Formats: sequence, C-alpha cells, structure tokens
Amino acid sequence: MRATVAICTHNRADDLREALFSLLGQRTAEPFEVIVVDNGSTDRTAQTVLEFQRLAGIPVRYVYEERLGLSVARNRAIREAKGEFILFLDDDAIASDGWVAGIVAVFGRDPRIGCVGGKIEPAWEGEAPAWLPPENRSLYTILDYSDEVAEMQGAIPFGANVAFRRVVFETMAPFREDLGRVGSNLLSSEESELIDRIRSEHSVYYTPHASVLHKIPRSRMNRKWLLRRIYWQGVSRAVSSGPSRRTRLLAESLLKVPTFALLSIPVLYDKRRVFRNVSRIAYNNGLLRGVLRTYQ
Repeated sequence: MRATVAICTHNRADDLREALFSLLGQRTAEPFEVIVVDNGSTDRTAQTVLEFQRLAGIPVRYVYEERLGLSVARNRAIREAKGEFILFLDDDAIASDGWVAGIVAVFGRDPRIGCVGGKIEPAWEGEAPAWLPPENRSLYTILDYSDEVAEMQGAIPFGANVAFRRVVFETMAPFREDLGRVGSNLLSSEESELIDRIRSEHSVYYTPHASVLHKIPRSRMNRKWLLRRIYWQGVSRAVSSGPSRRTRLLAESLLKVPTFALLSIPVLYDKRRVFRNVSRIAYNNGLLRGVLRTYQ
C-alpha cells in the first residue's frame, strides 16, 4: 500500500461525510487506503463510515478508539496504517482532487524527507472577519507557505493537512499524548513538538499542489474564541517545552488572577492595537498557567 489517509474524528458525522467523499475524486494512480479513527463519538460516525465503505472503491477501515484525545487517536492511526506514507486529513477539511498525488510526489523527491505539509485554505462560514490581525490567521489553521514546493525553514505544516513517512516512527516516538486537544480544551503544540524532533533527522517540506479546504464555523469567528485560542497556545508552549524550576517560581509569583478572568475584562474591541495587547496578555497568562501545570 502506497499511502494511508487517516481521519481522526469526534462527533462530526456530517463534516466527516464531506471529508470522506472528497477522497473519491482523487486523481492518482497510487493505491491508498482510508482509516477513520472514531475517538469516542456518540453520533452517526460509525454509520457514516459504513455507508461510505459501501460506495467507495478503495479500502476503508473503521477503528474505534475509546480513550479521548486527538494525539491518542492520531497515534492509533499510525499503528493501524499500512501505507508507506500516512496522510492526515482533518474531519472538517475537504481534500482537493490532487491531494494524495501531490503529497506522495514530494516524498518521492528524496528519501530523507520525513514530513510533508500542504496548503490549507479557509472555508469561512460567512465572510472572513475584517478585524482579524494578519499575525493571528495561522491560529485558524490557515497555511500558504510558498507558491512552489519548498523545504520549510522556521515553520511547520498544520495537522489539517500533514503527512509522514511511516518508517520515521520505527525509531522515533509519535505524538505526545500529554499534548493535543481533549474534549473542549484547545491544548495544542503536539504537531510542532513532533515535527521539531523529525526535523533533527529528516527534512520537512511544503507543497502548494496538495491543498485542502478547512472549515471555520461562525462560532469561532469572534474575538472571545480567538483570545481563548491564544491563551491555550501559551499553555501549550509551556507544557511542550518543559520549563525550568526558575521559570516555575517566576510564574508562581506573577500568576495572581483566575485562568479566564482577563477574558471577561471589558475591552474596546474596535481598537486593533488594544486587541493585540490583550492577545499578548492572554498568551502570557496561558504560558504561566502551562508552567505551573507541568509541576502539578
């Protein structure tokens, strides 16, 4: 098997159906399989996969993983995969028809390439928010790194559209399961932590020729959600880096407010500069919370 397409999902049966059907139109001669890791769903996820299995002309496997956590589900997909390359697609993303072929083609350039990411275009529910600062667009899983296939320097692919050479995991641990989303929290950095380790022995590439559309629901298109996302980015940074005892003591002296208190402070949201300052406060607050979390 040349490639495994892995979709990890939790209670998004309708989105999952669209993601799966985007795989039927792939323009590729490369044989590939599909694995859906159902991470404790209580909706029609299982039935959705069964219906797709009946229609698809490609191998489709349904795997149930009861232990919650995106990293847990991804690691289960890695263990189950039979393909030479493991292509992760978010359950709320839609693959372009050249997605599989585009990713596999980059791996074929050099056996030292261990990770490949593709372009991620936003599918806003409605219009994109005019107030969104350019530096925060990546927090909505938007990626447009280069107009050509290129090695990524100082940047990483995002999990909505990322692939790995499977042999990498024969000598390297997969995703850290103390990182990544579990339920409603926005803990992250599991992708960056893994890719940084991969980069120490392999190269990491980007291709604009294997794009996906990533849905952004209206519920996330507000400043409150974005501040919460920035806060959790700070937590994630601290947990993934394992701060020193000195940093912990500093955090204990500085952190005097409840976790989300700052998100309730009235802010003049029409002032972009003010919002950016509040964003920094949210990130630093999360960073300090994450420092303490690693010592609990």
